[in-house]
Amino acid sequence: MNASISAAELFDRQRDRLGLRRLAGQSGERRVVESVDTLARRPSLAGYLNAIYPNKVQILGTEELAWLDGLDSRLRWETIEKIMQFRPLALVISKDQPCPEDLRIAAEESDTPLWTSPHRGHELLNHLQYHLARTLAPRITMHGVFMEIYSIGVLITGESGSGKSELALELVTRGHRLVADDAPEFTQIAPDVLDGTCPEMLQDLLEVRGLGVLNIRQMFGDTAVKNNKYLRLIVHLTKPSVDALPAGIERLTGDNTMRRVLDLDVPMTTLPVMPGRNLAVLAEAATRLHSLRMKGLDPAAAFIARHSNFLERGES
Repeated sequence: MNASISAAELFDRQRDRLGLRRLAGQSGERRVVESVDTLARRPSLAGYLNAIYPNKVQILGTEELAWLDGLDSRLRWETIEKIMQFRPLALVISKDQPCPEDLRIAAEESDTPLWTSPHRGHELLNHLQYHLARTLAPRITMHGVFMEIYSIGVLITGESGSGKSELALELVTRGHRLVADDAPEFTQIAPDVLDGTCPEMLQDLLEVRGLGVLNIRQMFGDTAVKNNKYLRLIVHLTKPSVDALPAGIERLTGDNTMRRVLDLDVPMTTLPVMPGRNLAVLAEAATRLHSLRMKGLDPAAAFIARHSNFLERGES
């Protein structure tokens, strides 16, 4: 289902923060839905009054009201009617300026939400644009356990029974934090940022086979859980066959690939699950190795270069 927000929901969420007051259009049933148009941001989700590319939320500042006052009566009424025909989510007058009576009447007749705020226009623009963009951002639910390991958001994935929850539980006992189990939700809030959160139904819970559902907050304290974290790494657990064991160059570099999540490629490290392997230590090491690579340090590449240099010196 596409994300959406109605005028009434937007008003209720931002009323206290922006000091909003209703002037006309009391129903607030208009709704903007995430779509190709909204993602293209033209028209923008929020912006100053625009009669050519009408924004979803139209802000009327001092200049916009002065521009309307400069129109002759016929053109002014046609412009106001045109604005209402675009069916904006809402019109917002900044700095508690007096609302023109013809604008209020047109909003009431067309049931267009008309609000006023004591804040300046650029403050309304920045706040509403950010809130609407975040609410309507693309999102996806993935199967796995989302953890914070060494301050890095790590999604642990794998087939059912591969030991994801057991690994997460051991990581919690080692001082790391749980964000979400089973169905973390990821929202692309920026071109290179995926924000992971936990559904309200699963908050603080971790299901471990043989133990059932555990409340991590109650068992380990408030510091053992976290509300959200940016996704930076995926650790995938797999049960390899003998023929699929890593060999050759892969033993040096590890099994590192990229996984597409929404519009972003996320680094993924695959860890074979075999008896006697300490997966918690391996997951911690994979996270530390990812941090090094983000700084431009790659131990495998350095070793290969050192080996090549050694062979060249031997030949000479």
